Amino acid sequence: MINQCPCCCGPAGWRPRRQVIKALGSGALLAAAGGVTFRRLLAAVPATAGLPPSAAPGLQPFPLADVRLLDGPFLEAQKRNEAYLLKLEPDRLLHNFRVNAGLEPKAPIYGGWESAKTWEGIRAHGHTLGHYLTAASLMYASSGHEEMKRRVDYIVGELKECQDAAKTGLVCAFPDNTAQIDNMVAGRRVTGVPWYTLHKIYAGLRDAHLFGGSAPAREVLVRLAGWAVEATKGMTDAQFERMLGVEHGGMNEVLADVYALTKDERHLALAERFCHQAVLTPLAEGRDTLDGLHSNTQIPKIVGFERLYQLTGKPQYRAASEFFWQTVTGTRSFATGGNGDGEHFFPVGQFAQKLSSAKTMETCCSHNMLRLTRLLFARTPTAAYGDYYERTLCNTILGSQDPDTGMMTYFQSTRPGYLKLFCTPFDSFWCCTGTGIENHAKYGDSIYFRGATGGPQADALHVNLFIASTLSWKEKGVTLRQTTSFPEAGRTRLEITAASPQEFSLQLRHPAWAATAAVRVNGAAAETSRAPGSFIALRRVWKSGDVVEVEMPMALRTELLPGTTDTAAVMYGPLVLVGALGHEVKPGDDLQVNEREIGNRFRDPIEIPVLASPLADIPAKIKPAGAPLTFKTDGIGRPNDVTLIPYHQMAHQHYNMYWKIQSA
Repeated sequence: MINQCPCCCGPAGWRPRRQVIKALGSGALLAAAGGVTFRRLLAAVPATAGLPPSAAPGLQPFPLADVRLLDGPFLEAQKRNEAYLLKLEPDRLLHNFRVNAGLEPKAPIYGGWESAKTWEGIRAHGHTLGHYLTAASLMYASSGHEEMKRRVDYIVGELKECQDAAKTGLVCAFPDNTAQIDNMVAGRRVTGVPWYTLHKIYAGLRDAHLFGGSAPAREVLVRLAGWAVEATKGMTDAQFERMLGVEHGGMNEVLADVYALTKDERHLALAERFCHQAVLTPLAEGRDTLDGLHSNTQIPKIVGFERLYQLTGKPQYRAASEFFWQTVTGTRSFATGGNGDGEHFFPVGQFAQKLSSAKTMETCCSHNMLRLTRLLFARTPTAAYGDYYERTLCNTILGSQDPDTGMMTYFQSTRPGYLKLFCTPFDSFWCCTGTGIENHAKYGDSIYFRGATGGPQADALHVNLFIASTLSWKEKGVTLRQTTSFPEAGRTRLEITAASPQEFSLQLRHPAWAATAAVRVNGAAAETSRAPGSFIALRRVWKSGDVVEVEMPMALRTELLPGTTDTAAVMYGPLVLVGALGHEVKPGDDLQVNEREIGNRFRDPIEIPVLASPLADIPAKIKPAGAPLTFKTDGIGRPNDVTLIPYHQMAHQHYNMYWKIQSA
C-alpha cells in the first residue's frame, strides 16, 4: 500500500498497485509551516554539534512578524484570505473534537470533507482545524491582527480541554474515534488517512506556539507526540513500513520539530521511523521511481527528510531531498511550477497526452514544493531555488485565489479552453482549502534571509523576492523598505534606515529570466550583472537614507511543454501568460463543492487558436495591449489573434496555457 491518496481513490485504491511496487524494486520492503527553518527551533537543539558543516542552514529566515507587506497583489491576497478566516467559526471546526472527548459541541459541524460519512469525505475529519490553526497563527505573525491571536488561543484552549477530558493525550475528530489508528497499528485495512489528518493537528499546534506565541500549544503538542510514541512502540519496523503505505502527511517533519523543542530522543526516533524507506531508498540512490505515485503524499515526506538532515546530518536524507527537488522541478513540472495529473506523477514522456486534463497541478503539491524549496535554499542559498520559488509563488500560489470571493483552487487545469474552479466557503474544505488559507497568510516568509549566526554569511542580508514590503532587522537596528510594482515591472527600490551605520553584505538575486541586472546605489551605478541565476553582492557600510535600485528587464519568451517541439507556453519574466478566451462566468458560478467533479462542468467546445510562426519568432510577434501585463499576438493567431494576461490574474473566464505552434 504505497500509492493511496485521500481524494481521488475509492476503497479499491487502498490495495497495493503492482506497477508501483515494481517501480520501487524488490528492495522496497524533515521546519514548520511554509517550509520554515525556524530560528526558535534551531536554537532549541545543540546547533551543529557533531554534524557535518553542510547540515547546518547557511541562512535563516527573518521572523515573519518582522516583515510587513506593502500595497500590491500579495497584500491584496493576504487581506482577502484574512476576511475568509474571520468568516469561519472555530466552534464549528471543533465540533467533532468535543464529541470525541465526550464533551458537548458548541456549534454544528461544517459540510464537505469535515462531515461526510461516505468515502468522498475521506474520513479526514478535523484536518481543516489544523490548517486553520496554522493559518490564523501565520496571519497573526504577518499582520499583528489581535483577533487572529484571540482565535489561536481559543482553539488551543479547546483542544487542551478535549485532551484533558480524553485522558490519553490524543485529540482527534475522527467519526470512529481511534478505530482507524488502531487498525493501522494492527496492520488491518483502514478507511481514511488518519496520520495525514493528525499531522495537520500537530502542525497547527506547533505553529500556534511558534507564530501565535501560545505556550499551552506546546504542552498539548508534546502530550500528543507522547501519545504517538506509546501508540506505535510495539510495532516492528516491517509493520511500520507497511503502515507508511497510507498517506501520512509530514509526520516525520513535525516530529523532528517536536524533538527540536523537547530534546526528547523518543521524538527523534519516531520521526525517523516515519521516514518511508520505499521512497527514501531509491531517491537517496539517485533513482527516479516516482511514476504513478501520489504527488502530495510524497512531497511532505521529502520535506521531512531535509528537516531530519538538518538535525542528524545523515547523508541519505540530504541525497534524497536534493535529488527529488531536482527531478520534480527539472523534469516533472509545468511552466507554472505545478506538477502532476489526477494528483499523481506521470511518466515524463506523457506531458503532451496529459495536457487535455482538467485535473493537472493540484495546488497542495505546489504549496509543499515551496516548503521544500525554502528549506533547501536556507541550507544552500543558490539562486536556482529562489527562481523556482518565485515562479511557483507568482503563478500557482497567487493564481490559486479567486479575486472576488477569496476562495481557492484544487486543480489548476492545463486543459485547453478550461477555467479555474474554486472551493465553496462552507461546504468543501478540501486539502487545498487548508493549504490555501496557509499560502495567503505567509507571503512575507521568504522575501528576506540573513546569514546563520556563526556561519560564513553571518552578516549577509539576502533579498530573495521582489515583493513590496518592509523588514525590521532588529539585531542591527536596520529597517529596509522595498518599494516595487513587481511583477508588473522588473525593478525594485530598497531604502535603508539605520540607527547607526552598519557594515553588511546585501545580496540581491539576479533572476534567471533577466538577461542583465543593473544596480545603482544612491543614484550612482554600482554593479551590472550578466550572470542570470546568481546573487549580486554589495558590501559596504550602510547608513540611513541609502537607496539601492535594481533594474531587471522582463522579456517575452516561449517555454516548450516537456517532451514536445510544437507546444509552448508564453512567459514574461517569471509569469506564465494565458490566453483570455472569453466565455465569462459570474463570480460564484465557478465555485465547486465536490473536487471529484472538476472537469465535468463547463465542457462546451471552445475554439483554441494556434500560433502560426516559427517558435523563435513568436516573442517578437506579441505586442503590449494597453493595460499593464496585457499583450496580444500580432498576426500569428489562427483563426484569430488572442489577448494574453498573467495566469495569476485569470479568473471567471476560459483560458489557454499551452499553444500549438505551426511553424510552416
